[in-house]
Amino acid sequence: MNAVGATIRRLVDFASTVEFASLPADVQQITRGLTLDVLGAIAQASSPRYSAGRMLMELARIEGGNPHASIAGGGFKTSCAQAALVNGTLGYYCDVEPHHPGAIMHGMAIVAPTALAIGEREHSSGAEFMSAIVAGIDVACRVANAIDPTALYRRGMHPSCLAGSFGACAAAARLLKLDETRFRHALGLCGTQASGLLAWETDQTEHSRPFNPGIAARNGTTAALLASLGYGGPPDIFEGRFNIFGAFSEKQPDGSWGRPAELTRELGEDFLISGFAVKLYSCCAFLHPGLDALLSILQMNPLRPEEIDQIDLRFPTNGTKLIDDNELKSHCAQYVLPIAVKERRVTIDDILQDRRTDPEIGALSGRVRVVADDDLDRTFPERYATIVEVTTRDGRMLSERVDYARGCPENPVTYAEISAKFDTLARPALGAIRATHVKEMVDAVERVPDVGALADALRDPTAG
Repeated sequence: MNAVGATIRRLVDFASTVEFASLPADVQQITRGLTLDVLGAIAQASSPRYSAGRMLMELARIEGGNPHASIAGGGFKTSCAQAALVNGTLGYYCDVEPHHPGAIMHGMAIVAPTALAIGEREHSSGAEFMSAIVAGIDVACRVANAIDPTALYRRGMHPSCLAGSFGACAAAARLLKLDETRFRHALGLCGTQASGLLAWETDQTEHSRPFNPGIAARNGTTAALLASLGYGGPPDIFEGRFNIFGAFSEKQPDGSWGRPAELTRELGEDFLISGFAVKLYSCCAFLHPGLDALLSILQMNPLRPEEIDQIDLRFPTNGTKLIDDNELKSHCAQYVLPIAVKERRVTIDDILQDRRTDPEIGALSGRVRVVADDDLDRTFPERYATIVEVTTRDGRMLSERVDYARGCPENPVTYAEISAKFDTLARPALGAIRATHVKEMVDAVERVPDVGALADALRDPTAG
C-alpha cells in the first residue's frame, strides 16, 4: 500500500472546510470582484462574433449530455464536464480575465466555470460557490508555485492548464462534498490527466490558447465526478511514487524535485486569491506593465506612430520568449505596443483581427524591440518589472519604468472600476438588465440560495 503523506491531507482538509463567510472582509471583497471580473470576460467571449466559442458550443450541441449545467451565451444546458470545457475556454478567450502574476496562473477562468457547473447541478448556495472558488484558486496557485511555473515554461508547458486543473478538481470536489479518500483520489485522477503545452503560441487562430483553461476545467470536473462515484485513483499525487514533481519539476540544488513546501506554506492564513491582478488590456499579462509605461509616456507626450523612431521594451530575461515576435498577436510586443500607440487601448477585437494591414501599425511594428534584461529577471515572476524607452524622430529619449501594472494587488483597481469594466464587457452580450442582475447577485452572493440563478442569467444567447 502506498503511504499517504501529510501534505495532501492538509490540502484536502483546507479545501473541504474553508468558508467564505469566515474569510477576512478584504479577501471576501477581492473574491467578489474577481468573480465579477471573470464573469464579464466569459459573457463577452460568448458572443457568436468570436469563432472559438461558437464552434465549442456547436460541439456541445452535437455531443449532447444530461442538462445539468449552462453554457454561457449558448441558450442551453449540457453535462458538467462539457459546460466546464466551454465556459473555461470562454473565460480565457478575450485575454482580459484575472491572473496571479507570481504563479503565472489564469485560475479564475478555470475554477469559476467549474464551480458554476457543479454548483448548478448540486443547487449549491452562493456562499458555497464562493467557498469553492477560494479553495480551488488556492490549490491551483499552490500547485503552480510548488512545481515552479518558470520551470514549466522552460519545458514548454502551460502552468494555467497543468496546475489549474488541480484547482478545478478541488472546487468540484468541495461542492460534491467528497470525503477525504475520494477527494485524494480525485486529485490523483486529475494528476494523471495533467496536460497543457505552450504549442498554442504557434496557433494564430487564438483557439488553442483559451482551450487550455477549458481543458483544465473539464479535467478537474471529470476527476471529481469520477471520484464521487467511487472511482479509484493515485492516493497521493504529491508525495506518492511517480508524483507530479518527478514528472514536471526541475531538480533543486539540494537534489530534491520542485518546491513541495509551497503546497502548504501558510495554508489557511495566506489566501492566494488575494494575489490576483485585474487586467485592463486584452493581451498577455507580461505586456501590461509595458503598456502602462508606454501610455504614461504618451499621456505626457501625445505622439503619433509616425513621430516615433523606436520603442524598446526591457523585460525580465526569462519572460522575453513569450512576448518577443510571438506568432500569437495577443503575446507579441511588436504587435500590441503599436496598437496602444494608435488607439491608446488594446481590446479583444484588436487581437482577434489582424491590424498589421493598417499602415501606421504595420510600420511601427518593425520599430519595436524587446530587450532581455538580467537585472529585471532577479524579481521575475513575482514582479513583471518593465522599462519602456521611446526614441522620437526629433531625437528625444523618453523612458518609464513600471514594476506592477495597474490592477495588480500592489497597484490595485477599486471594486467600482471592476464593476465598470464588467459593464463594458458584459452589457453588449447580456443586455443592461441581465448584466445588472448578475452584478447584484455577485454583490450579495452570500444571500443567493441557489447559484443556478447566476447560471440562468448567463445562459441566454447574446443580446447583441
